[in-house]
Amino acid sequence: MKAVGILRTGAYVPPTEVGNDRIAQWAHTTPEWIHERTGVATRRYADDTATTAGLAHAAALDLLGPDRAHWPRIGGIIVATSTGDQPQPATAATLQHELGLGGIPAFDVNSVCVGYLFALTVAAGLCERGGDRDGPLLVAATDIYSRIMNRTDRTTVSLFGDGAGATLVGPVPAGYGLHASRLVTDGELRALVEVPATDRLFRMDGRAVRDYVLTTLPKIIDEALGESGLTLADMDRIILHQANTRLLEACVRELGVDPARVPLTAPRYGNTGAASIPLTLHASHLERPLQRGERLLLAGVGGGMSAGAVVLTWY
Repeated sequence: MKAVGILRTGAYVPPTEVGNDRIAQWAHTTPEWIHERTGVATRRYADDTATTAGLAHAAALDLLGPDRAHWPRIGGIIVATSTGDQPQPATAATLQHELGLGGIPAFDVNSVCVGYLFALTVAAGLCERGGDRDGPLLVAATDIYSRIMNRTDRTTVSLFGDGAGATLVGPVPAGYGLHASRLVTDGELRALVEVPATDRLFRMDGRAVRDYVLTTLPKIIDEALGESGLTLADMDRIILHQANTRLLEACVRELGVDPARVPLTAPRYGNTGAASIPLTLHASHLERPLQRGERLLLAGVGGGMSAGAVVLTWY
């Protein structure tokens, strides 16, 4: 079977920073409470004219470059989002149009904050089946959570920001690329994180979500590593969903890994939903370029409740 990996990364965050002082005013709390409980210092908000597809478009251009003449032939587009611009069509269809890539499949995946790992796994399966025939797939993850926040709820509005990440997924030499992927959804817990149709505002049972993360994430990571034949000690970087800094710190303690191997973007961008894993992967790459042969673990939890883990070797 053809090996498939991540070929390139890109990301985008809106320019407007929203600090803890402003969040504290909205939610009738203090900046100190926000920092102590979340570890988030600032986050980015999209302006009123921005779209979820537009953020993905910016991340895709960061990945592909401004000169279309140098773009690879793209075989398809998958967008992970839970904040699509409209119920239909898919955000991926809008992104396809904005990129001028008509005539290829384009569709969305919604597994909330862990949607990128679901989309990445689907993309890898499609690439394995198609090989070099159709070209690599563009896998983007994009969310605008600022528009669904209850700004009076300090436990949620303090966490989230807007952003997008993009990756190019395609064939790589044997021994590189994805080694294992493990995905799970526990639908009986779907009410722990939701945007009800009634008021269309985000709400979350924070304590129950924390418990789910600290029990489910280590389990699914262990299963993915077991399938790959590797261990946590083999991983050079561990890219986790940036739920919030304090929860990430607890996850690192639970996993028993060196925090230096776990890049963080939550302190400056907050929780960017499905975008957080590819955005953090890209930020880590910019800070210290990924080297061929590095072993990576990508993992996280999202609404649904859903969880995912992917083990790969960078090419």
